[in-house]
Amino acid sequence: MDTLTEHLDVVIVGAGLSGIGAAYRVATMLPGRSFAVLEARDTVGGTWDLFRYPGVRSDSDMFTLGYPFRPWTEAKAIADGSSILSYVRATAEDERIREKIRFRTRLVGAAWSSEDARWTLELEVSDDDGATERRTMSCGFLYICSGYYNYDHGHEPAFEGIESFEGRIVRPQFWPEDLDYRDKRVVVIGSGATAVTLLPAMAKDAAHVTMLQRSPTYVTAVPSRDTFSDAARRYLPARLAHHVARAKNVVTKQAFYQLCRSRPELAKKIIRTQTERIVGDEQLVAEHFTPAYNPWDQRLCVAPSADLFKALKAGTASVVTDTIETFTPQGIRLASGQELAADVVVTATGLSMLPLGGATFSVDGAPVDLGDSWVYRGLMVSGVPNLALCVGYTNASWTLRADLSSRYVCRLIRYLDRHGYRYGAPSTDGDMRPRPLLDLTSGYVQRAISAFPKQGDRQPWTMRQNYLLDAPTALYGSVAKNMVFDRPAPRSRPVPELQEIHA
Repeated sequence: MDTLTEHLDVVIVGAGLSGIGAAYRVATMLPGRSFAVLEARDTVGGTWDLFRYPGVRSDSDMFTLGYPFRPWTEAKAIADGSSILSYVRATAEDERIREKIRFRTRLVGAAWSSEDARWTLELEVSDDDGATERRTMSCGFLYICSGYYNYDHGHEPAFEGIESFEGRIVRPQFWPEDLDYRDKRVVVIGSGATAVTLLPAMAKDAAHVTMLQRSPTYVTAVPSRDTFSDAARRYLPARLAHHVARAKNVVTKQAFYQLCRSRPELAKKIIRTQTERIVGDEQLVAEHFTPAYNPWDQRLCVAPSADLFKALKAGTASVVTDTIETFTPQGIRLASGQELAADVVVTATGLSMLPLGGATFSVDGAPVDLGDSWVYRGLMVSGVPNLALCVGYTNASWTLRADLSSRYVCRLIRYLDRHGYRYGAPSTDGDMRPRPLLDLTSGYVQRAISAFPKQGDRQPWTMRQNYLLDAPTALYGSVAKNMVFDRPAPRSRPVPELQEIHA
């Protein structure tokens, strides 16, 4: 082994919302441990720095999307992208985090050695001029917080005749700074969260915006401000108010999710009634906002302050449900024969999923096949030692689960220290019925199912979409269940005392 290779106790991959939160937890729960945050880009923020399209925002409230250790103090509960980015960057300025971030450093491969009890990481490091070189380093524990989206390109279906279109084609993931759509005719292809965000934002300046969807999506109107949380902040100290608002939103959202899963027909009626009341057009709701699937078979989209529906009522925007036959020089011809004139077409056709940021992994020389693996407690991979993946909730704020995962990782590392183990890996306990990691019927999930580990039919091999059940397990449950550890090693340093952790 190369003794000159830098070695750290923990390496976190990704300096977005999850990675910065993970860095805070490692710094505060594992004092004295050496760690670094590797970020492939040249700035903090991840998704919230990358996405620059009009109206980009969260579809979760900031009391649950924000960190539990850093109260959200701005007025809007559903925040715009720039506010979220500022929040993440301000958190990263913590002196315990700031100097640990290594920019323009991409993980391209990781090889685990059980003999040495460490990961050897192959890195691609870029300089100011864009030139790259390969470097290596090693770590005792590797924590992947880069999410599961491909940031280099999204899902790009092939459209007949697209090369003949004389207007401009725009992809939301790479929004051009020079795009001027004022008084232009815009067609947004898609019906997911990005399209639902773009339509009202672009309708403020465009001549008209049409959302062209192949099939309807559930869209629910939510307030931009949370009156309960405003009241809590008015009468309670900031940290306590943040926790009260967070708890209220966790409970109400989980209750609605359970209603959707247990009584889908009632949930459909509630959503449809709300939409009809806002739009005032039962036929429009029946044609364009009544999906064939049940609520939460796919993610629900939100319309803060009913902005989408208000744009439709104002006539500055419209929705068409149809399929594309071909692009034409002046727009899009649909299967029904209708033609949509367009100066700008935005392809909000979805993101692509990419496991482990595209890096390759091996354990003792054998490649890791994620698709043939099982997920343990929603964050570790069967048979792979000292590796965790940060995967948030699909039915609630990503950060709720991300923060639980980071705290669990820190508990596991402390457990290894306390018992003198160098590593631990999850081990399956018999035949299980496999289920997808993300149990959604959304296209972006279905296209990538085989590349991700499976979940099982029982704990600890299920990916529970329930913060109220996950929190006790992550914070207080056994970290040894279904885990296999190496033999105790001689202690090389004292185990630091557990410090007070502010949740």
